[in-house]
Amino acid sequence: MNDFLHKLPAFVGNHLALSALFVVLLLALIVTQLMTLLRKFKELTPAGLTLLMNRENPLLVDISPRDSFEKGHIPGAKHVLMSQFDPESKDLAKAKDLPVVVICRSGQTAQGAAQRLVKAGFQKVFYLGGGMGAWTQAQLPVVKGK
Repeated sequence: MNDFLHKLPAFVGNHLALSALFVVLLLALIVTQLMTLLRKFKELTPAGLTLLMNRENPLLVDISPRDSFEKGHIPGAKHVLMSQFDPESKDLAKAKDLPVVVICRSGQTAQGAAQRLVKAGFQKVFYLGGGMGAWTQAQLPVVKGK
């Protein structure tokens, strides 16, 4: 270890661009992880969602396109088109104290919807990481149709 520390300044001096890239990537990784820890909504795995469903009976909001929802969705999920997703609606406002889980096909769109719920004052907001793809890959039950 001592030999490594003595050679490190010479390596950095000889490979300045590589060292700068390493520092930038390290800082980006740290910032990303801090943002994930500090945001007010959390990612759930399919197993975590199953556990939450068994313990707290959350409101499941699926924002997938209609055809994707009809091809397969989590039992009990309510379908809302992303274009019609409004955290201030009367139906959602009733659930401000309940856990709310946002689901989409891949998990990416659900993060934006979860952020909107947090801004609207919802306290327990989650999204399904990996979306319905992760749910079906875990071989969990899916309902077809409306």
